[in-house]
Amino acid sequence: MQADPTERLLRGLYSAVLYLLVPVTVYHLIWRGFRQEAYFERWGERYARYATPATPTPIWVHAVSVGEVNAVAPLVDALLDAYPGQRLLVTTITPTGSARVRAIWGERVEHAYLPYDLSGAVRRFLAHFTPRIALVVETELWPNLLLCCRDAGIPAYLVNARLSERSLRGYRVLRPLLSRVLRTLRRVSAQSGDDARRFAALGAPESSLVVTGNLKYDIALDVEKITRAATGFRERTGGRPVWIAASTHPDEEAAVIAIHRRLRERWPDLLMLWAPRHPERFRGATQQAVDASWRVATRKLTHWPDPEDAVFVLDTLGELQQFYACADVAFVGGSLQDIGGHNLLEPAAVGTPVASGPHLHNFSDIARHMQAAGALRIGQDAEAVGAILEQLLADDAARTAMREAGLALVRNGRGALRRTLEVIAADMPAGRR
Repeated sequence: MQADPTERLLRGLYSAVLYLLVPVTVYHLIWRGFRQEAYFERWGERYARYATPATPTPIWVHAVSVGEVNAVAPLVDALLDAYPGQRLLVTTITPTGSARVRAIWGERVEHAYLPYDLSGAVRRFLAHFTPRIALVVETELWPNLLLCCRDAGIPAYLVNARLSERSLRGYRVLRPLLSRVLRTLRRVSAQSGDDARRFAALGAPESSLVVTGNLKYDIALDVEKITRAATGFRERTGGRPVWIAASTHPDEEAAVIAIHRRLRERWPDLLMLWAPRHPERFRGATQQAVDASWRVATRKLTHWPDPEDAVFVLDTLGELQQFYACADVAFVGGSLQDIGGHNLLEPAAVGTPVASGPHLHNFSDIARHMQAAGALRIGQDAEAVGAILEQLLADDAARTAMREAGLALVRNGRGALRRTLEVIAADMPAGRR
C-alpha cells in the first residue's frame, strides 16, 4: 500500500511536531531520572543509536511497560517454544518494563527500548533489528512506527488489542492519520467485541478485525513457587488477617493509609502488604506508613514481615502475584484515582477476592465479567472500598465464594493464546519445530 498525498501531508505535520519536541523528550528523561535512576541509562536506544553491531531478530514484540509485558508473557513463552531457532526481541518504553522482561526471560530474548516515534529513529531501529514480523500489544498506535513497518514490508499485528471509550474520544482528533495507520495492520486481534467496534470507529477495516479474547486469562502461573511463598509467609505470620494494596498511585496513598487505620481498629493485628505501582514510590509509601506510627518492614530489607509489623512494603519487581496469594483480600489500585485500573485477573487467578475503586475504563470488559461472576466488588470511593474490605475480612464464606468465582472465571476465559497464534501463523518466520 503506497502513501496517498493526504497521508504524506498528515505524516509530515505529525513528524515535524515530534522533531520540534525533541528537547522535551530530553527534559522528560532527566525529570524521570531524578525519580527513577534507570531513566538516565541507555539514552541511545531512545533515539535508535546502538553501540553493538546489528543482529537480525525475526520476531519482534512491543509491550510498553510491566502490565503489557505480563499480559503478553503467555504469547512470548509460546513463541519461544514453537520457534526455538529464531531470535526474539521484546521492546518496552519504561525501565520497569525492561526489568520485567529480564526477570521473566533473562537472556532468552533480546531487549531494547522502543525509540521515540521519530521517522529517522524508527527507520534506524528497523534497519538494526530487521524484524520479519511485528506484534504490537494492546493500544500502541504510533504512526511512524507502523507506517515505517508497512514501508519496509514488515507485517504488523495489534495483539490483545483494546481501546476504551475514553481513548477513542481522545484519538478522534487524530482519526485522519490513525485510520491510515490502522489500515497498515494485517490484523487487529481484539480482546472483545466492544474493542473491535471501537477500532472500527477509529478507522480499522472490518476485514482486519478479529476477536481473539484477552491474553490475561491465559496467565502463566508458577504454582509451585506461589504455593511455596504463601506457605512460607503464613508460617511467619501465623493466623493474622492480611490484605494487600496493589499497584497504588500517589493520589491513592492517603486512602490506603486511612483504610488500613480503619481496619486495624477492628483487627489490631492486621497486616497490610503494600505494592506501589512505580518504584519511585517505594520509599515514599514506606515513609507514610512510618509516619502513621506503624511498625514497617520492606521486602528488600527484611525479606519477610515479623509478627509485630503492621505494614510490609513490596519494594521489588516481579513478585506481586505470589504476594497476592499471601493475602486474604486484595485491593487493586489505579481505580480510586482516575487512572483506569490495573490487572484484576492477577489476584483472581491465585484465588484472592478482589476489591477496587470505580475507575476501571482500561479494564471495563474484565471488570464487568468479574463483577457478574461474583469475583469482584467495586466501591465508589475510598470509604466504600474500606467497607468492602472490612466485610470480606469478616466473612469467610463470602471470601470462599469470591475465590471460587475468580478461579472459575480465569479457567473458563482461557483460549486467547491459541486463537492469537492462529491469527499470526501465516506471517511467522520459518523455524517451527
